[in-house]
Amino acid sequence: MRQEFTIWFTGLPSSGKSTLARLVEAEIRARGFRVMVLDGDEVRTWLTAGLGFSREDREENMRRIAHLAMFQNRSGVATITAAISPYQRARDDARRVIERFVEVYVECPLSVCEERDVKGLYKKARRGEVLHFTGVSDPYEVPAAPEVVVRTDRESKEECVARIMARVEEFGHLPRGHVQYEAIVPASLLDDGLGDNGAAVLSALARRDAARGPITAEQWEKFGERLRALGYLR
Repeated sequence: MRQEFTIWFTGLPSSGKSTLARLVEAEIRARGFRVMVLDGDEVRTWLTAGLGFSREDREENMRRIAHLAMFQNRSGVATITAAISPYQRARDDARRVIERFVEVYVECPLSVCEERDVKGLYKKARRGEVLHFTGVSDPYEVPAAPEVVVRTDRESKEECVARIMARVEEFGHLPRGHVQYEAIVPASLLDDGLGDNGAAVLSALARRDAARGPITAEQWEKFGERLRALGYLR
């Protein structure tokens, strides 16, 4: 499967973007694929530290995130962004740059986001201590046509992740189901690694029911070790 895709989370501060991004990251990694998360706070620390929070600076921040995601995709790494991304035009620009783009709108009422705010930023924004704060003193433009909408005030984290992964699979970016590893290997390796059972395994794999083949867990483990030693698996 090609991993040249980016899942772009957008939503109000404290809506649940980073939490879901890390859970989706873990799900993709568990399937044996390379993946990286570009978290908005972390990016602000080491990539766009010189930018402020004016509209121009926010758009530049999103532009840099989009290009970094694009370069990651070109390297065969699935990328997840978790930044507020408040402006439709900048999100559209990111979509054009990245191409294989899955926009996830993390919808959550402002009142719930404020209740969740462990850093107290909403309170500071209400007091005027933090300027250009999205949802309070700076606008958030709701996505026009996101690929996925999750409602974190009504859905569990597990439900949100399941729907996001289903959409990614639907687009063909990841195989359906929980695939741990995929590898293309010469058929002769099956005979070498599994002896007399090699032909039976080939038949089972062709029917996609290898679990019912006459192979023990120990044999599969030894075969996996052989594939890793030869560089077919990481």
